[in-house]
Amino acid sequence: GAMTTTSIEPAALVAEDRCDRCNAQALVRVVLPSGELLFCRHHYTKHAAALQPMAVRVDDFTDRLEQPATT
Repeated sequence: GAMTTTSIEPAALVAEDRCDRCNAQALVRVVLPSGELLFCRHHYTKHAAALQPMAVRVDDFTDRLEQPATT
């Protein structure tokens, strides 16, 4: 049958995926017309306002990969 992309989960980011701005674990994938960028939460938060208007899609896994705080 016809493939539909609406219900397919985007490929999850894994521990080996690294932020394009630093070497932290990437938790957000920003899909742009020119390609993809990966960001840690810190750098995504820093650049989100500039990226969102031109993003085709944003896959945000920060809630999924959040490590419990060690106190």
